[in-house]
Amino acid sequence: MTTERDADDLTSETDGPGSATEMPTDSTASDAQVDATQVDEPTSEVQPDAIGAEPNEPGEPIAAAAEPDAEAEPVAEVKPDVPESEPNAEAKLDAVPAPSEPLEAEAEPETEPPPAEPAEAPDAPPGAESSVAAPAEPAPEPLPAPARTVGRFVADALRAVGVRYAFTVPGESFLGLLEGLDAAGIRVVATRHEGAAAFMAEAHGQLTGRPAAAVGTRAVGAANLAIGIHTARQDSTPMFVLVGQVERALLGREAFQEADQAATFGGLAAFAAEPRSAAEVPAAVGDAIRAALVGRPGPVLLSLPEDLLDEVLPEGTELDTVRPAPPRPEPDDVRAVLQFVATARRPVILAGGGVLRARTSTDLLKLAELLDVPVIAGWRRGDVISNDHPLYLGMAGYGAPRVVRERLEAADALLVIGSRLSEITSYGYVVPAGGQRWAQVDIEPIAARPGLEPPAFTVRADARAFLRAAVSRLEAAVIDAAGVDARRAVNAEDRAAWEAATAVDEAAWDGPGVHPGHAIATLRRLLPDDAIVATDAGNFGLWLARHFRFRKPGTFLGPTSGAMGYGLPAAIAAALVHRDRAVVAVAGDGGFAMTMAELETAVREKARVVAIVFDNERYGTIRMHQDRRGGGDGAGSSIATDLGPVDFTAIARAVGARGTRVETDAAFEPALRQALVADRPTVLQLVLDRRWVSPDLTPS
Repeated sequence: MTTERDADDLTSETDGPGSATEMPTDSTASDAQVDATQVDEPTSEVQPDAIGAEPNEPGEPIAAAAEPDAEAEPVAEVKPDVPESEPNAEAKLDAVPAPSEPLEAEAEPETEPPPAEPAEAPDAPPGAESSVAAPAEPAPEPLPAPARTVGRFVADALRAVGVRYAFTVPGESFLGLLEGLDAAGIRVVATRHEGAAAFMAEAHGQLTGRPAAAVGTRAVGAANLAIGIHTARQDSTPMFVLVGQVERALLGREAFQEADQAATFGGLAAFAAEPRSAAEVPAAVGDAIRAALVGRPGPVLLSLPEDLLDEVLPEGTELDTVRPAPPRPEPDDVRAVLQFVATARRPVILAGGGVLRARTSTDLLKLAELLDVPVIAGWRRGDVISNDHPLYLGMAGYGAPRVVRERLEAADALLVIGSRLSEITSYGYVVPAGGQRWAQVDIEPIAARPGLEPPAFTVRADARAFLRAAVSRLEAAVIDAAGVDARRAVNAEDRAAWEAATAVDEAAWDGPGVHPGHAIATLRRLLPDDAIVATDAGNFGLWLARHFRFRKPGTFLGPTSGAMGYGLPAAIAAALVHRDRAVVAVAGDGGFAMTMAELETAVREKARVVAIVFDNERYGTIRMHQDRRGGGDGAGSSIATDLGPVDFTAIARAVGARGTRVETDAAFEPALRQALVADRPTVLQLVLDRRWVSPDLTPS
């Protein structure tokens, strides 16, 4: 495995159930614009986190209802009723009674209803004895937890918090755990490489919001899992990483495949532990669960000695899966942020992965429509709302046209929701710029960062809780018509500029190979709106970022770590979850070759993925940097970046998949149509002229 050098950013967009913190009130805000006596959304609207949902049966695909707005709430169709604005009216938000109950992470158990009055018996025949219904028997006392091995205990705990899949290359150091996972009803999928297993687990968590497990053997397997741990941390994806360890009696003696796994590989995770006794296991597992799922989600690592997995925990050892309820935004916090946005001339919302994992894209769109504020997506979070909506102004970062950065920099009020403001999303940490007013809503707001001025407002809250509170307030308000109209006119101009900058050049391409922009346009035209696209790392992705229009949330998987080799494993994980939807992996030849062995996994698991490989026979991104470093004269610009030919189609056929080589634009559409209806995985190898470097650096 390797990582793409130019995409090694620090992106890690947060998500999960939300919270709220005290935040400073903007001293310049006008109470004439927003009434201070405003409250939060009704508790009844808040739905339980997907992770706390009722577990599915073993082997069943995860219900579509657990996906990010993809099925239940189609964004493109949302048209909230906006209160009619009065000309020159003051913006005033009417008060709504506040709920007194706290926002719970899990649904509370229903209270026991009072005993029903016994029904009157029908008239009995003469001489018959009258009968009275016997009182209901009391519910039996719950049985104590059974005695079980440590391996089964760990598996039961993961099952209890929503894990349904474990991806692994099996090893002798964790056989007791494998048996436990199988017995607990968690589907175990064998992969060809631990790096791919970790990518699959990460993609599963990113797509569904429900964690999966990546499992590997001691040291060598754990080292291969590391790339996926890093990716999950940067993506803020919940994931459990379970690695075997040498027997306890051998620890500290440089035993075969021994390493301090918690300190090394665990350093990439949000939490790591290595219990040394059965008594330590429940607390270690409980701490790992909370670290993965509470606040900013992320990967956690448990290093489990081989002999410990077979030890038996005594009867009555309970699972520790308790998680605190997420804090909610305070009414004054919501009011202040809305005031901040509503009084601006050119505000913009920068939305990240926190919106997707909170399943709240519909609410984001309602807020944007009510205030007529445009939305820009964080890097590789382009599916946060429908790209066809007139208030969508593009995705920040690599591949974005210049107008996206210019619009972010021009904002006089920047509202950041569910984004970590990574290096790529922030264009090298220059957005927000010095002196630019901004506000942040996040489950775990950014701490002090060099060069980043503190936000005017910080709301520690889940994106859904905040957005629903904000929408509830606005729907009961009279909104300043003049301000909305002024923003609407500017937004139309900005949208037109973005559409012009992202239009595909329709001129015929007569050079060798395919035109990458035309290929992406064809892909968009043929794919259903709910198709899932998983991208690898590489310059081919610049055309995807520039030209592909996502129309539903939860349809894009991309590693903000810039990890190569991600695309195919991620697509396989998506196809396992959604067997009824089209799933496409888009990759370059360099990244695809790193995990192409997983084609056999896709065939074996009947995952009908389509892999589109842009093949220019080089590490194109790195070569681009070499050319820049050499000043364009070619000096020193070919070290280790030119590659030889690979027949990816023959490799696909060798493992039971389909393979088609595409050498012209005209050949791509029929090949893609056949692949989308095929009964097994397909590789489409697209020949690409090396002169195609980026949408802005073309052969012409």
